[in-house]
Amino acid sequence: MNFILAADSYKTSHYKQYPPETKIVSSYIESRGGDHPRVLFFGLQMFIEKYLMNPISQADIAEAEDIITMHGLPFNREGWQYILDKHEGYLPLEIEALKEGSFFPFRNVLVQVKNTDPNCWWLTSYIETALLRAIWYPTTVATRSHYIYQNIKKYLELTADNLDGLPFKLHDFGARGVSSLESASIGGLAHLVNFQGSDSMSSLIYGRRYYGIEMAGYSIPAAEHSTITSWGRNHEKDAYENMIDQFGGKGKLVAVVSDSYNLWHALEQIWGEELKDKVINNGGTIVIRPDSGDPIEIVTETIIKLMEKFGHSINSKGFKLLPSYIRVIQGDGVSAEIIDLILQRLFELNISADNLAFGMGAELVQKVDRDNFQFAMKVSAALIGDTWYDIYKDPITDHHKQSKRGRFAVVESGKDSCITISEKSLGSKTNLLEVVYRDGKQTRRQSFDEIRKLALDLE
Repeated sequence: MNFILAADSYKTSHYKQYPPETKIVSSYIESRGGDHPRVLFFGLQMFIEKYLMNPISQADIAEAEDIITMHGLPFNREGWQYILDKHEGYLPLEIEALKEGSFFPFRNVLVQVKNTDPNCWWLTSYIETALLRAIWYPTTVATRSHYIYQNIKKYLELTADNLDGLPFKLHDFGARGVSSLESASIGGLAHLVNFQGSDSMSSLIYGRRYYGIEMAGYSIPAAEHSTITSWGRNHEKDAYENMIDQFGGKGKLVAVVSDSYNLWHALEQIWGEELKDKVINNGGTIVIRPDSGDPIEIVTETIIKLMEKFGHSINSKGFKLLPSYIRVIQGDGVSAEIIDLILQRLFELNISADNLAFGMGAELVQKVDRDNFQFAMKVSAALIGDTWYDIYKDPITDHHKQSKRGRFAVVESGKDSCITISEKSLGSKTNLLEVVYRDGKQTRRQSFDEIRKLALDLE
């Protein structure tokens, strides 16, 4: 990708719009609000390593000039040629950021960026398009995933003997439901900050490449409708049995979609009678997947019917639990709200949340946008001549969009919280904003294990 072209078109004309003698422009990124009190910051490291560690080339400049001028806009050839000649194609920027994996209240600076070469004052805001996108998307997915994690954890603490199964209670089914392979990779890895179940294999590559984790997520053999229905309706039982024969065994898990024709017949007759002994004696766990109908009703009824056929125990919390050799996963129509409603219903029926896992697709990684948490990147300070000026906007039609002024630091404010202050007033306090990139060099690299520990408050 030609990074010069990774911007909104109007950015190409902005180098002519700043005041004369502008030398440094400083901008910040924040989340201004949303339906959760805090955001889980994640994803900047991927962007730095994939894009900023690769210099622009003479070919990039030529291509950008051709496209931008034909597009009807001015091209800052002198500026980009200067970056190539003076900085060997690396962007003369300094980027500061909070620790990835940490939670921060709204309206705190997550990222701060400025140019380091006064001849490149225009560069700071030029990268807004790419940099803001690199942060809002994975941070939004990671935050959404995390609040689901906390909700499932709450119900497990209420209804289960332990939290051993928590890392696999929400599985990423979203690879086919996103707009691009890169979205599947980035969004899928953002989910894996919290959970360890995923069918998005491209996210595993990003985990290895950009965060040094050999294996960020896991999956199991699972049937789809085509592999069941290809046997024909009269051989549905044979299709299920084949799944056990091929993938069952001691300590193994296999998921079998069971609604191709008549879910209730499949549960009561095929699983509960014809294959009952095989399920009990296979040595592993058969995970039944109902995949149509109202999720709340279907999941509840599925678990109840399986308990009628296979029995249940009462755990230490007083909740019903299927035998360890059979479980349920719901992967259709799943959202954060549906998960909560299902878990509420099971709780009311004294059924443990440990009977169930969830798969989520587009609701997890595609049905998100920049406005979920009101992300914005704004210029807040500029060195013009020899004087620093505070830069801000304060529209009379919407004061909520008032931007911050100056250069910033972020400091701790009580337990598990922080506050953004003026850089001038930092004093001896520790600035949580750390330099992560400067002039083509990455200056901080976090491991995925470190990020997970921060996000999940692990020892």
